[in-house]
Amino acid sequence: MALEGYVAKRPEDVGIDSERLEAVFARARRDVEDGTLRSAQVAVARNGRLAGVRTFGTVRHGGSEEEVPATNETLYSIFSCTKAIVGAAVWALCEEGLLRVEERVADIVPEFGTNGKGQITVEQVMLHVGGFPYAPFSPFDWDDREARLRRFASWRLNWEPGTRFEYHATSAHWVLAEIIERRTGMDFRAYVRERILERAGLQDLFLGLPAGLNGRVADVRYLVPPVPPPGGWGEVTPEAILQFNRPEVRAVGVPGGGGIGGAAQLALFYQALVNGGEAPNGKRILKPETIAWATVVRTKEFHRVPILDYPVNRALVVQVAGDDGFSHLRGFGRTCSPRAFGHGGAGGQIGWCDPVSGISVGYCTDGFLDEIQQGRRITAISSLAAVCATG
Repeated sequence: MALEGYVAKRPEDVGIDSERLEAVFARARRDVEDGTLRSAQVAVARNGRLAGVRTFGTVRHGGSEEEVPATNETLYSIFSCTKAIVGAAVWALCEEGLLRVEERVADIVPEFGTNGKGQITVEQVMLHVGGFPYAPFSPFDWDDREARLRRFASWRLNWEPGTRFEYHATSAHWVLAEIIERRTGMDFRAYVRERILERAGLQDLFLGLPAGLNGRVADVRYLVPPVPPPGGWGEVTPEAILQFNRPEVRAVGVPGGGGIGGAAQLALFYQALVNGGEAPNGKRILKPETIAWATVVRTKEFHRVPILDYPVNRALVVQVAGDDGFSHLRGFGRTCSPRAFGHGGAGGQIGWCDPVSGISVGYCTDGFLDEIQQGRRITAISSLAAVCATG
């Protein structure tokens, strides 16, 4: 993807204040200059184009210890930012009349309907209230469809569907991937690419990385000793994260967290969603009414984030900032509108847009820190980006 065609000549040309934009860049650069991170990449977009994108620091590729300069062409593992991209593909199925979120998953994927899972709906899967957050799935089975179906059949419930929220790190999106394949007859990666990414002109955003592009992807690294978050690691262990440095794992395109891209690609993806479904290249990926329908909060007050105990505010896959004072805990900072929506990723990756201001933001890094440092960085960058609009 040649970014030049998507970058405004001046930030003001797309309604972005240049001084405020520089403050976003300065905050991202600070972490690299003070040694907190090795590299960082950030982009802000509005009115269908990038107001600016900057990349700082150095990265490693292919397990090498050699540090090379990071550039705007460097790609990163975007982890759970992937969920919104796959979510948009599921929205497209609904738009085309191929799926209703009220349907039971077992009516679409009979192999899933065992061990009390027969009543789980597609909507409950998309909201992370389906009740199977710890469903096991070996990395070696990820790209074996028959093994995937056997896993579905073996999964058991951790709690009654719909009664609580708990983040399904990968299990829910493997179910969504199978639903895509059942309803389209296509490999889920091919459908996401054809229906969403290619229409949007996002040639450098991947679900299933071609082998020849691994030399552009920054290896993930832990920069401080990993400490389990409150409640324990769950599925997202350091070992699981580091698996994404392996080319064969990147090639799988794990639907809940295996996307590869950059900050500019994330910002441009969200530009399509914030501009009524029209991508920066002028093509339409979704109807405005589909996006409005999909981004309404559907979780209930009792669907709360464990340990921290605040309402999760989930729409169909994506989170919504809300007006209850917890937007910063949801990854949106403190200054966006309540209607902002998106999905972040492990390690502090950022991806969201605000329908009120028209701003979208992408941020990527290869460095894992502790949860508190990551949270402060997400809040700072998102808060600075949200107030960049002029007028």
